[in-house]
Amino acid sequence: MKRYLALSTLVIALPGYAQLAPEQGISGEVSLNAVVTSSASNFNTDGNATITSLENKAQNESESLIAPLGNIAYTFGKELGQQIYFGTKREDIAVGTLAVQLGYKHQLGSGTVVDVSFLPTVISGETWQNPYQLNTARQETDVTGNAYRLKLDSISGSSFSLDLAYATTDVEEDLNAGTDLARDAESYYAKGSYRFTVSPTSFVTPSAIFIQHDADGSADSFDSYGAEVSWVNLLGRQSLVLTAGFASRDYDSASTLFNKKRSDDEFSLFAAYEYAEFMGWEDWSFISFAGYGDTQSNLTFYDESSYLLAVGMNYRY
Repeated sequence: MKRYLALSTLVIALPGYAQLAPEQGISGEVSLNAVVTSSASNFNTDGNATITSLENKAQNESESLIAPLGNIAYTFGKELGQQIYFGTKREDIAVGTLAVQLGYKHQLGSGTVVDVSFLPTVISGETWQNPYQLNTARQETDVTGNAYRLKLDSISGSSFSLDLAYATTDVEEDLNAGTDLARDAESYYAKGSYRFTVSPTSFVTPSAIFIQHDADGSADSFDSYGAEVSWVNLLGRQSLVLTAGFASRDYDSASTLFNKKRSDDEFSLFAAYEYAEFMGWEDWSFISFAGYGDTQSNLTFYDESSYLLAVGMNYRY
C-alpha cells in the first residue's frame, strides 16, 4: 500500500468503544483545507519533462491548493456493531496516510473489529512513459490500479491491530515494459501495531511494516522493512498526533541501465492537530497538518523529498 502525506481532518481512533458510532444512522464529516505542498522526484510529472543526466536530483516543485475532503458512514445492527462507510478514514489521516475507501466494519463479540475495504484510487496517478529518457521531452502516461484491505482492530479486545492489503499497479504506456525496469506490479502489505497507554490521555503505538512489491521487472521489485511510532495526546478540546517512520527497501536485481542494484532508505515525519468546538462552534474544529518525507537511494536518480503544510476547518454531522 502506498504512503502519502494527508490533507484532511485529524482523527484519533482509540480501541475499546462498545459501539462503532454513538447512534444508528448516517454520520460523517467534511473539511476544507488550505494546503501548500512541495516535492522533488524524477517521477513527478509536474517537474521538468526534459532531463540531461541520470546522476542529477530532481528540482523542487511547489503548489498551493484548496482541498475539500470528508467521509460518510451508516451505522446499524445489534449494539451498533456494523458500519458501511466511504471516504478517508480518521485513524489513517492522523498518521499521514490518505486513502479514499469504500468499506464495511463489523465488531465481533470478542471485541475484534473486522474492517474490509476497497481503495479504488490509491494507486491512480500519472508518471512518465520512460522516466529515464534523456535530452528529449518525456511524455506522460496514466497509472491505474486497485487495492483491497483487511484490518483487524482491537483483536480479541486487546491493544493489538493487524492491517493487511493487496494492490495492483498498471502503467498504461510503460516504455520500459519487457525490460528489468518494467513497472506493472502486485504489492502485498502487512502492518502490526500495539497501543500502549502512557496515561489516561496519552497513548504510544509502535508498528512493524512489511511490503513485498512484485513488479514485472526484477530491478523494480523489492522487499521493504519498516517501523513506525505514533504518539497521541489529548488535552481537553485539543488533540495532537505525532508520527515518525523509517523503511528500508532492497531491490531484487541490478538494472542494465544503472549496473547497480538499488537500495533506498525512507524517513517520514507527520504532525496533526485539532482544536474541537473552535470559537465555541459546536461540531466545528480547527485542524492543521505538517508532514515531511525523504528518500535516500544509493542511485541519485531515485532520491526524493516532499513536505506539506495545511490548515482548515472540519464539520462533523
